[in-house]
Formats: sequence, C-alpha cells, structure tokens
Amino acid sequence: MGSFLSGKRLRLVVVAAISATLIGFYLLLGPPHLLAKSEAPDFCAGCHVMEGEYTNFMHSGAHRRKKCVDCHLPNDNLALHYVWKSIDGMKDVLFFHSGHVPERITLSEHGAQVVKANCIRCHSQLVSQMNTSSRNCWSCHRRISHTGTGSIETL
Repeated sequence: MGSFLSGKRLRLVVVAAISATLIGFYLLLGPPHLLAKSEAPDFCAGCHVMEGEYTNFMHSGAHRRKKCVDCHLPNDNLALHYVWKSIDGMKDVLFFHSGHVPERITLSEHGAQVVKANCIRCHSQLVSQMNTSSRNCWSCHRRISHTGTGSIETL
C-alpha cells in the first residue's frame, strides 16, 4: 500500500510540475495574440523614437513586406530568436523609459551580425558566389538601412 501512495504522489508531482511549466511559459510569452503583435512593425514603431526608422522602412521597397524581427533577430533557431527578442525588447524598454535613447539609433556589432546573417539567409542564391565574410550587405545596398527614404538618402 505504501508504494501505491508514493507512486500516486509521484504522478501528482509530475502533473503539477508540467502544469506549472505550461502556465509559466504562457505567462512569459503572453497570450498568443500579444506575441504575434509584438513582432509587427507597428508595435516597434509604437515607441516615438522609432518614427523616422519606421517611415523609412515603409518606403524601402520589397522589404516593407517583412517584419522587423525577420531582419533584426536570429531566425535560424527558435529558442535564440525568443532569447534575443527578450534581451533586445528589455534593452529598448530600459533605454526608452530611462530617457537615455540615443539621438541616432545605430546597430550594435551583434545586431549587425544578425542582420547580415538574415540577409544571407534570405538571399542565399544571390550571394552564393560572393565573399560574404568580409563585406556587409548595406555597404552597397545603402537604401536597405532605415536612413534612406525613396530615392533620396538622408545620410
């Protein structure tokens, strides 16, 4: 009878742990619609300091059909995608609410590596014959950055 109770308790503990884990993930990631909304360009543009970047993005040709996270977050691993989404999101929130937003928003070295990897991932056939290790895509494709709008570059 003692092993039956311990087996029943073990099962109860396992079910409780699985339930707690699922509830924890739901609370961490929020309702599914919130997670999807946070990947939309309108969400990123909700911060007033991103207005210029958003306006330039909306005039950037074919890439305006993409989401910010398609270029600015790692997309080769789902776990890394959400880890960096959390890190970058919290960094943005801290900068915005502390009032320490840089006047000119620039890519960090890590951000540049992520953007470059995503360019290569999406355009792999086009760049297969190029030396992509020593060149950044935006060195030639200057209008890809958020500093150009239409046919006129702002920088």
